[in-house]
Amino acid sequence: MFKQLRFAFAQALENIRANFFHTFLSILGIVIGVAALVAILSLIDGMEKYAKEQISSTTDLKNIMIRTETHQTINNIRIRKDSFAYLNYAAFSALRENMAEKATGFLFTQQNSGLSLQDKPEPLAAVVTGIAPNLPETEELAIGRKFLEADFNEKNKVAVVNHLLARQIGAHSDPNKLIGKSITFQGQDFNIVGVLKAGKAQAPTLFIPLIFIPETVLAQSPPTCLLEAKAVENVAKIKTETEAWLKQHYPKGKADFEVITNEFRVDQVSKGFLLFRIVMGLIVGISVLVGGIGVMNVLLISVTERTSEIGIRKALGANKKDIMRLFLSESITVSLFGSLLGLTFGVLGTMVFIPIIKAITKVPFQAAYTWNTLLVIMVIAILVGVVFGTYPAMKAARLDPVDAIRRE
Repeated sequence: MFKQLRFAFAQALENIRANFFHTFLSILGIVIGVAALVAILSLIDGMEKYAKEQISSTTDLKNIMIRTETHQTINNIRIRKDSFAYLNYAAFSALRENMAEKATGFLFTQQNSGLSLQDKPEPLAAVVTGIAPNLPETEELAIGRKFLEADFNEKNKVAVVNHLLARQIGAHSDPNKLIGKSITFQGQDFNIVGVLKAGKAQAPTLFIPLIFIPETVLAQSPPTCLLEAKAVENVAKIKTETEAWLKQHYPKGKADFEVITNEFRVDQVSKGFLLFRIVMGLIVGISVLVGGIGVMNVLLISVTERTSEIGIRKALGANKKDIMRLFLSESITVSLFGSLLGLTFGVLGTMVFIPIIKAITKVPFQAAYTWNTLLVIMVIAILVGVVFGTYPAMKAARLDPVDAIRRE
């Protein structure tokens, strides 16, 4: 069987070589269609890759947010619940310890409040953020330190201020002046141990350990939990584990908490590009269809020109399957030949298009060549060869050997 197929494809290649220019013109539709398809798919893949990179850079896909649902909707009216569960520092620690997939993260709540500072009679105001177990890594220190585990265990009243609060206090030129000073919040004195560098914050902010925020305040302004997985692949599993833990430890876990991830953004982008890929593929497919008709035309001419040869083959013992195999092999070979030419021209075309796109858009965009694109091209080539080669092959196979030999 393998030897017969190899012989059939060898014959097909010989026929293409003998009528190269005629074959090339006949399959020009396939060449153009495949070239356009390769260019479009590679450009769309590049666009999708660029879009995902932009989403990843602006939205951390590894984040899982746990937020308390403080409101409910009744008759399309949103009202605040009388009571609801929330996470405190003890619950947050227990949640992290019970996770099979370890994740970093923090628990925080914010409120606007007045402050007072030693040796400064003017009133101060800031966003007071109770946080545990530490500030996020994105908050960089100008001087001092962040929170330590010992601060929570020993209940040390320490605080970190951002650059805007330091400026309000009047110590932005020399943050060292703030270290060791006491700042008062709701009657509690906190020792300033760190000052943050200038960042994206738009308001003066005071950070204190979450354990010093009274439970009455937490009940009114429930903390938000932000977990970060080590890899994007772990996000779904951590989300499932978190939802199961909340359901187990809180009677109304599902109703009182919302677990949010950013995976849907990537899904939305992927679905949008998939739709675009399908629509453009169908439009370009018209050229491939025209190319398939060209293949059928080549084979029908070949059947007419080789009628005597077919008759001799049948007279020498070739059956219908052998003749069918011969012409289908030739059809597939012609389609593959056209597809490979189209693939080459498509890749070369994108190499020309990319610099033009970059020059116009000023975007660091690159085409993406994937195995999926190559697989699509191979499948198209085989399908075109089989679909448009079947009728000519059947016509050749049905020829009567005696009548075929008599024809000139």
